Amino acid sequence: MAREFALEKTRNIGIMAHIDAGKTTTTERILFYANKVHRVGEVHEGMATMDWMEQEQERGITITSAATFITWNGYGINVIDTPGHVDFTVEVERSLRVLDGAVAVFCAKGGVEPQSETVWRQANKYKVPRIAFINKMDIMGADFYNVVDMLKNRLHTKPVPIVLPLGKEDDFAGIIDVISQKEIIYNDKTGKDFTTMDIPEDMKELVAKYRQDLLEVCADYDDEIMMKVLEGEEVEQDKIIAALRKATLAMDITPVLCGSSYRNKGVQKLLDAVVDFLPSPIDVEDVKGMDLKGNEITRPSSDNAPLAGLAFKIAVDPFVGKLTFFRIYSGVIKSGMTVYNSNKKKKEKIGRIIRMHANNRTEISEAYAGDIVAIIGLKETTTGETLCDADKIIVLDAMVFPEPVVRLAIEPKTKIGQEKMAAALVKLAEEDPTFRTYTDAETGQTIIAGMGELHLDIIVDRLLREFKVEANIGKPQVAYREAIKRSARGEGKYVRQSGGKGQYGHCIIEIEPNESGKGIEFIDETVGGSIPKEFIKPVEEGIREAARGGILLGYEMVDFIVRIKDGSYHEVDSSEMSFKIAGSMAFKDAASKAEPIILEPLMSVEITVPENYIGDVFSTVNGRRGNIKEMTDRPGLKVIDADIPLSEMFGYATVLRSATQGRGNYVMQLNCYTEVPQSERKRLLEGKNG
Repeated sequence: MAREFALEKTRNIGIMAHIDAGKTTTTERILFYANKVHRVGEVHEGMATMDWMEQEQERGITITSAATFITWNGYGINVIDTPGHVDFTVEVERSLRVLDGAVAVFCAKGGVEPQSETVWRQANKYKVPRIAFINKMDIMGADFYNVVDMLKNRLHTKPVPIVLPLGKEDDFAGIIDVISQKEIIYNDKTGKDFTTMDIPEDMKELVAKYRQDLLEVCADYDDEIMMKVLEGEEVEQDKIIAALRKATLAMDITPVLCGSSYRNKGVQKLLDAVVDFLPSPIDVEDVKGMDLKGNEITRPSSDNAPLAGLAFKIAVDPFVGKLTFFRIYSGVIKSGMTVYNSNKKKKEKIGRIIRMHANNRTEISEAYAGDIVAIIGLKETTTGETLCDADKIIVLDAMVFPEPVVRLAIEPKTKIGQEKMAAALVKLAEEDPTFRTYTDAETGQTIIAGMGELHLDIIVDRLLREFKVEANIGKPQVAYREAIKRSARGEGKYVRQSGGKGQYGHCIIEIEPNESGKGIEFIDETVGGSIPKEFIKPVEEGIREAARGGILLGYEMVDFIVRIKDGSYHEVDSSEMSFKIAGSMAFKDAASKAEPIILEPLMSVEITVPENYIGDVFSTVNGRRGNIKEMTDRPGLKVIDADIPLSEMFGYATVLRSATQGRGNYVMQLNCYTEVPQSERKRLLEGKNG
């Protein structure tokens, strides 16, 4: 089987946006115009191709990122439709990690919303060039130019409109192509029948202004264009496109388009822009990794280079078992070949290779550099791990995932369900790196933890539907953390003598606060072999284990530095276990003296309400330990930005609805962890001891 599309004619793109901006609807139209589907699936009818999970169809939201492959004008495009809800932000994170470009979709009324900012930052982190599509130009309150300003002011990018709207709201009839200076009017409901004509007189001045701005951007990337602009000569379209492409790939600009996906207007132009402006695998930097000695190495995007690829998502399919979504950066994979998992240092056999279309599959015998495929048959590989050539080993940069912030207790309704539930939770945790499950050491309860109430609601729903496990669940609880405020010294001495060989471990440590988010750092400062080198690691393990249980409320203690200062050992009785226990004892001793504190998740909350309810909404925020940061205007609405502790947000949807007669709504995302106030600390400690 030969390569279907040359590397330079391959695109790997993601569709990303805030919830309800119209991401999945846009993806559905892309499939329709690329002849991948022959009937458009609507999200609100629960018929969207890319929202294939039952839970997605019922709720009208995207939960899991879905991959598909389309062709457009001789190009092969892998498309990943990502979720917009903050609880499923990990899906965006791991998709952006393996994509070369992205389409950011914005609502023409809402503009840049909180989750838009989050996904934009994620794309910046992975250096993913973007184009912007301002959707829903047909809805009441649509304002293209306001959203362009928001892109500049909120996202700190340089938006360059290459398309302008022809009318807005009910009068939105089509688009004006700034590059070709032609207007496109859509004549039928499918958007396939359109007419291209000259710009109307009343738009000529505005189009000329935006075209001049566009040419000035191009002039920075092409000297020939600069000369033509200075001399007032006409610039060829292909030269403009080439210069804009350079600027987009350098992430200096964001080309902006507009349309209405639901009304089938402007999507073909968006597909043209994907091909024209977003990178192929050979336009992005060679993928970086480490060799076995820790030296940085790279792999070029080429079929002839040694194999290097990243498993970025695991999905459990009821028909074929475990699917591993895999981005190939270099080399070729074939069914039946043996590859090497460089994270686990184990060989894996490639079973079947699948090209995905949502939850439908097409089997292929081999895949090439630049491809995104799913592999059936991998036994060891999990999210974020590298598969490579066993003779040319590389470990690609790991993926980092946020810690869960909400947890609840769960138990099966029947004894028989116990084993089924345990197996199901392991599978779900393997699929989703932000979902955790563990047993509470004190109560013996099974705890599940995730990114929000909706996240855990979906998990419980999937347990019932996919794994046939009925469960009782407790109330959602906040996943607090613990930390320390000052330095302290601690000693752990573990001595046991019982007839035969005894146990002896002894260490002295100092702990001090670390920067927020830096985690736990260990420094060995022992001298003269007071603790033999082979026992330093067990001391560290003992401290890490003790830190997981904290010392105030049983929550994990984070962000501290440990200096192992001194200790002693016994020639016969010392062992790894005795030093592990000594490390745990030393940590508890030091942490109790280091002014331990409780940290709680603080959420950034954006509340959108009609103006006449502002006073009532302020009261709901102030009554929840909230801090209002700013208030901005949108047509007919007020937008309140506030910081509110997560523990105060349970049930807020109902309170807000009743305060605004059902007209207010909010979205939230994790801002940071912050120390709980004294009154709250007292309440939490009394709750534990009471």
